[in-house]
Amino acid sequence: MTIDLAAPAPTPGTREKSPRIPLPHSFFGPCLGSTAATTVAVVVSLVPSLLPRASLTQGILSGVLVAFCLALTALFRRAVPHRLRALSGPHEAEARGLAVAVGAAMVAVSVTWAHHWQNALRAAMDVPPIGFRYWPEVLAGTVVTATVLVGGAAGIRALTRMAGRARSVAALAVAAILLGSGITSIASPSPDTASASAPAVALDPGMSGSPLSLVNWNSLGTHGRRFVSIEPSGSPVRVYIGLAAAADDQSRAALAVRELERAGGFERDHLVVAIPTGSGWVDANAVQGFEDRWGDDVALVAQQYSDTPSWVTFVFDRDAASRSARALVAAVRGHIATMPPDRRPDLHVYGQSLGAIGGSAVFDERNPGPCEALWAGPPAGSVRTDGATVLANTSDPVVRWQPSLLWSPPDLSRAEQDAPMPPWLPVVGFLQTTVDLFTSLDSAPGHGHRYGTEQAQCEPAVS
Repeated sequence: MTIDLAAPAPTPGTREKSPRIPLPHSFFGPCLGSTAATTVAVVVSLVPSLLPRASLTQGILSGVLVAFCLALTALFRRAVPHRLRALSGPHEAEARGLAVAVGAAMVAVSVTWAHHWQNALRAAMDVPPIGFRYWPEVLAGTVVTATVLVGGAAGIRALTRMAGRARSVAALAVAAILLGSGITSIASPSPDTASASAPAVALDPGMSGSPLSLVNWNSLGTHGRRFVSIEPSGSPVRVYIGLAAAADDQSRAALAVRELERAGGFERDHLVVAIPTGSGWVDANAVQGFEDRWGDDVALVAQQYSDTPSWVTFVFDRDAASRSARALVAAVRGHIATMPPDRRPDLHVYGQSLGAIGGSAVFDERNPGPCEALWAGPPAGSVRTDGATVLANTSDPVVRWQPSLLWSPPDLSRAEQDAPMPPWLPVVGFLQTTVDLFTSLDSAPGHGHRYGTEQAQCEPAVS
């Protein structure tokens, strides 16, 4: 046993003071960076949207932003640790408590604003208002989403350390391949064999797929069968050429002309070339609008160019709509040119969403004449609107979304206001509009990316 003679002896009658143990950061609450990141993420996620937002969607958005901002904070903390040390000191507890209080107040104000905004949108769109239950659901979705993302990132990091970089890269590559295969299977659904055997009701002779048609019912595809099965009024002429009907755009266009001849489409006063969306869908409201407007004086023809969701076609093969539209309109125009001038029908080109992009390509060399081009919900920056009749809702994210929305407000000069419009904010406006794209078809006609029978109207009116 050794005795330290240099150590001072304790004074009689006094207690020896225990050494001061530093308290962990969590004792004072969340660090300033995490509090600020969480506050900013939640406030940004609650900025007014274009469309009514479900609690699940709002919760996922808030959770994703919280996880993202926390990740940025962690990266910043690693990059400049010397600056963060300056924040520690005797007043650290007070600073953290003040940050939490300020953050909670900002979130409370944002929630109140978002609550009133969501109910204003719902009132304008005839949707039931949200109640108190909405916000606990949002909170639960936010916590679960952020926890899964943050925990998943930590787990991947731990596995990377354990398995080594090479094995981790290989595992991520396999996961990416499996994910890509899943997306492909979703984007390319299997044929609808249940409805391919025979039409549920007897079709009019003017319909593709009817017993007199040159086009087989099975070749119409899901959306083609829906197109010809829309409840008719009078004696409609509807021609639809599916992908399976011919090998390429030109062959399908030639078949469309022969089918129009057979059905008497060129004998009508008005001929509407409807450019489908990426999946081959033609809006039933537009079909009914044209037939209500012109009755038995109109024929409609559509040609499919893809069978994947529109966003897939838009991203990976946007030119498919333009190639198909050019081929079909050129074939129809060529046949009309052979007819006597006094018997030629008025030609109209109609397109909604991606269909508007395809239809716009038909007029690359000139502007359309009155009522010659009708676009509904045209994607921002992708469609020529000079001379065309444009129908667009201000609440439609499709007519707003484009990269320039990051730094400049959208051009809504051709849009009709149908609901309260949120203020545009740089970056934030782009983010909120991107989220609204996923629910743009959930509204009633006249709001979002849904349009009604007014798609058939044009100015000046055609008698």
